Amino acid sequence: MQSVTESNTFPCTRCGSAFSQKAELNKHLHTHSNKKPFSCEICGSSFSRKSILKQHVRIHTGEKPYSCEICKSSFSQQSTLKAHMHIHSEEKSFACNICGFSFHYKSYLKIHMRVHTGQKPFSCKICGATFSHTASYKVHMRTHTGEKPYSCEICVAKFSGQSNLTSHMRVHTGQKPFSCEICGYSFTRKSILQQHVRIHTGEKPYSCEICGSSFSQKANLKYHMHTHTGEKGFHCDICGSSFSLKGNLRAHVRVHTGQKPFSCETCGYSFSHGSSFKAHMRTHTGEKPYTCEICRCSFSHKGTLKGHMLIHTGEKPFNCGICKSSFSQQSTLKAHMRIHSGEKPFSCDICECSFNYKSYLKIHMRVHTNEKPFSCEICGFLFSQKSNLKTHMHTHSGVKQCNTIDCVIISTSSSVKVEHHIQQQV
Repeated sequence: MQSVTESNTFPCTRCGSAFSQKAELNKHLHTHSNKKPFSCEICGSSFSRKSILKQHVRIHTGEKPYSCEICKSSFSQQSTLKAHMHIHSEEKSFACNICGFSFHYKSYLKIHMRVHTGQKPFSCKICGATFSHTASYKVHMRTHTGEKPYSCEICVAKFSGQSNLTSHMRVHTGQKPFSCEICGYSFTRKSILQQHVRIHTGEKPYSCEICGSSFSQKANLKYHMHTHTGEKGFHCDICGSSFSLKGNLRAHVRVHTGQKPFSCETCGYSFSHGSSFKAHMRTHTGEKPYTCEICRCSFSHKGTLKGHMLIHTGEKPFNCGICKSSFSQQSTLKAHMRIHSGEKPFSCDICECSFNYKSYLKIHMRVHTNEKPFSCEICGFLFSQKSNLKTHMHTHSGVKQCNTIDCVIISTSSSVKVEHHIQQQV
């Protein structure tokens, strides 16, 4: 005669699991058959159980029927509420033997152990990517399906993962919870902070297997790889220019549209590129994260540091094809070429004088504005040009002047030349 326990047990013939009710066994059998008869009418996702579908629908409706009686937090699933309650009890019974971390559930410890073992049991059948967490795998699959179940209530932007929505909300709230301990800069995401810190540490963990170049960001390595392949798969429909990255094409299109979506709240300047906006903000903050290892000069732009390094190396890679003059920067060569072409693109709006260089126009404008930004610290005299102030300073340094009536030389920057000149006059 069978015992009561045996007579009321319904075993699974495939895996040996036992259930107290036949209905539970029938539900369980769907896990072996891969049948998913319950479909979501909103996004089309299919599930093996009606209860799982019911839980899934709450992602779209935002329903959270399970509430914590202590802190009033709400949850869409009862299991999530149960896990949450451990926060109040602070009970963590399951500890990691390797690093000592403790967890509320044995399943959490099991997932944590993959950090040490490197195990990634969840594999994408479409692209082959592997994941250690089933949640990460599910979020990844939405990149293929295009599903974005998490919506922003303010701007209606949609996201594939809850964490992405949480990060996005900080754009509206202005919250930046992740701060750099070195310079104090704050960021909306921990990943952005980690990238930023590498500016200070100089860490470049991503290396090119072809040429050995190293990069601080994975995206920069990806961009660099196109220099070896020469692939430019993104084309501008307006001018036909080609780009290796979709982001570069998107930024390029703004040249045609005139769109400048990045605005400075301090001075109102707008920019078409996010990188230009970030560089501009340093003019207000005074941040100069790029430092020369030779003379310790600091710069706000990486390109400025690169140009500065040529002063130490003496390298002048930019050559004039007409007069063979060499320059350390391409912008200097470009300006030099105007000497040969006669081009004067910088014009005065008041008197219509034109100049080769923008800096010359800036100096010229002081004739009209009477601006004199350079002052003598000894007598207070003001000058419109730095060179005039430099000449004036010789009157205080005791440099001799020639008072010969027939002499046209009034003063010189070299006292030795003045003395020699006076002796000749005598």
